[in-house]
Amino acid sequence: MTSTAPPDGGPQDGHAAAALSARLGVGVSPALLSRALTHRSYAFENGGLPTNERLEFLGDAVLGLAVTDVLYRRHPELPEGQLAKSRSGVVSAVALAEVAADLGLGDALLLGRGEELTGGRAKASILADALEAVIGAVYLEHGFGVAASVVLRLVGPRLESAVARRAGTDWKTDLQELAAATGRPAPVYEVTGSGPDHARHYEAAVRLGESVVGRGSGASKKHAEQNAAEQACATLQSGA
Repeated sequence: MTSTAPPDGGPQDGHAAAALSARLGVGVSPALLSRALTHRSYAFENGGLPTNERLEFLGDAVLGLAVTDVLYRRHPELPEGQLAKSRSGVVSAVALAEVAADLGLGDALLLGRGEELTGGRAKASILADALEAVIGAVYLEHGFGVAASVVLRLVGPRLESAVARRAGTDWKTDLQELAAATGRPAPVYEVTGSGPDHARHYEAAVRLGESVVGRGSGASKKHAEQNAAEQACATLQSGA
């Protein structure tokens, strides 16, 4: 599949594009790679250049399918729920930001002055979005097969550890780690019970600061809190 990017993809120079392509292990045209690295703050300050957001949308789908495919094929023993949890551990914003940092994407980003001043090159959300955009660019340039191989090269080391962790998932621990990694306050749980002693039912809400980020229910306080934490993890990983 060939690129459909316009000739003027942005100001990313050929040397930087070549260096990043080398780290990716596959060639991507400077114009298309520049588009993938153009944050909206830079685009706005430079006359409304195209941003990387459409490529991010595309790359998110490619990433999800590539990871889902390999998990499905490698682990026929896992039920749907465990497959989904394992995938979430690999494609979360925190995990993708770590991969992007290892690639040196932060140094190659095109950011506006405001984002530069507030440490945008190290922000997990910006790094994760840029990595998805780069994956989208690889897909446009080379098709799904090559893009999937790049995805697996980048996130492969995390796949099996994610599977092992999710075999005994402790969502409360996951949420605590995720909150700390993204600079949020420690989770606080609020649990209420109802019903007779022999059939108690519990409802839990978990807060990060002033915001409720997850709710859950269960036949015990522990189960209600775990279910609330699971929902909260999904909320944070989706970028909400």
